[in-house]
Amino acid sequence: MDVAVKRVYEPASGEVGTRILVDRLWPRGIAREKASWSHWLRDLAPSDALRRLYGHDPAKWEEFRARYAAELDAVPQAMAELAALARQGRVTLLYSSRERELNNAVALRELLLARAA
Repeated sequence: MDVAVKRVYEPASGEVGTRILVDRLWPRGIAREKASWSHWLRDLAPSDALRRLYGHDPAKWEEFRARYAAELDAVPQAMAELAALARQGRVTLLYSSRERELNNAVALRELLLARAA
């Protein structure tokens, strides 16, 4: 599987494949008519409670990943949809967080690849 992660505010810049927004809320400042993605899988976003608990604190990253994986287990249909898209070709998971290294899209990518292996 070819799964990339990119901040939603960065231009598509000639990317090939399917671009998927994986945030629960629509990104600020982006008009729906100008959205550069084809899918919005909001059920794959962490719950508000988990997002607040994590707060992008690196010390809580491992706990966030474990709890997020448990939340994703509760939405098997959405995970199956993502896996099906990934099997068809390259996908790019889009997130809006300013945190580039430790965010839900990074955790989701890791989990998707681990489950596909």
